[in-house]
Amino acid sequence: MDLLRYSASRFPAAHPQLPFRTPLRRRFVAVRSSLSLPFPEQNAKYYSELEAAVDVVERACRLCVDVKKSLFSSDGRILEKNDQTPVTIADFGVQALVSLEMNKLFPSIPLVAEEDSAFLRSNNLVGSVVDVVKDKATLGDEVTEDNILKAIDRGGKDAYVFAPEPATYWILDPIDGTRGFVKGSEALYVVGLALVVEGKIVLGVMGCPNWHEDCSDNSIIGVQENQSSRSGIIMVSHVGCGTWTKRFSDILSNESPHTWTRCSVDSCQMVQGARVTIPESQTWKSLPLSGLFDAKTDSENIGEGNILLLSACCGSLCKYLMVASGRASVYIQGKKATSIIKVWDHAVGIICVHEAGGKVTDWEGSSLDFAADQTERRLIFPSGGVLVTNGSLHSKIIGMISSNSSVL
Repeated sequence: MDLLRYSASRFPAAHPQLPFRTPLRRRFVAVRSSLSLPFPEQNAKYYSELEAAVDVVERACRLCVDVKKSLFSSDGRILEKNDQTPVTIADFGVQALVSLEMNKLFPSIPLVAEEDSAFLRSNNLVGSVVDVVKDKATLGDEVTEDNILKAIDRGGKDAYVFAPEPATYWILDPIDGTRGFVKGSEALYVVGLALVVEGKIVLGVMGCPNWHEDCSDNSIIGVQENQSSRSGIIMVSHVGCGTWTKRFSDILSNESPHTWTRCSVDSCQMVQGARVTIPESQTWKSLPLSGLFDAKTDSENIGEGNILLLSACCGSLCKYLMVASGRASVYIQGKKATSIIKVWDHAVGIICVHEAGGKVTDWEGSSLDFAADQTERRLIFPSGGVLVTNGSLHSKIIGMISSNSSVL
């Protein structure tokens, strides 16, 4: 694919190779979602974009649910990326669906995603993706193998080179927590979509089809709950309009009233006793706060000098869901020499936490910079790692990390 150059005010029109100075353009295509937003249109500058994002994430979640039903009874549905991360037909299907729909509605806005079509081509799996996308696309007759491949590559790695100016683009994480997806009902997975305008995140939508409603402090997220408690969740956020959720099960049933609930981070003021979640690939002992607090997993036995460690699998976005919904006070992720923190993977979580009253920075207290690396924008190493909190605890934890820097 040719490398195209974009900036916030320069998007392709009929001829992508020519620079056009045009405003952010929209095609007025009807969005079929029944999910009206929880705030008036006049309060939200990007209302139409958010409506479209909610609609496509809802349908992407439906796609995931359908694929997952047949995942373990059909050979060849679980694939492997070159980096050995498990990926499924659903992963490619979500990217194809979102790319097709958002390009139709907002053709001037590029898409940053994860997959490219090379693996599907080499393994003759394009037809499988066509099958799962066709039922969820607005215009099913447009879902051809050629269009699917083009749609996937539109958001693939190295599809675009961004100009030095702050850019406008969609960021898609097709399935965050693919390890959770292939574990069946035992672990969480999230479809995440965000819009960045001139370098600023302005809206985000996260869909978690198997999110559960048990909010007890000592629950182990995504492991112990029975299937009946898994109502799923759609979380939406718009700059200046807050963060809101709706049950995915209500959307699927079309019976219950679609009531939005506004999200707020928890009110915890003391790090001691806070509810903390960390990546499943890291241990409490590997993180700097372990020098000050012991981690307990049973809320009934939290003593002085302890924090409550909540287990959540898989991926980072389900942890952002926990903080934004008030279920966890803190999510802390350390960088590791053997892996890369991709700042774009955090975009949708960042706005949802911010609009719920929380805060996200690196371990030195600096905001994650979406324009810090113009040549390889996916590969960003925040200082020390990423810290997500309810806001009240943020400066305290930054200070604690700094004073325990020898642990890093």
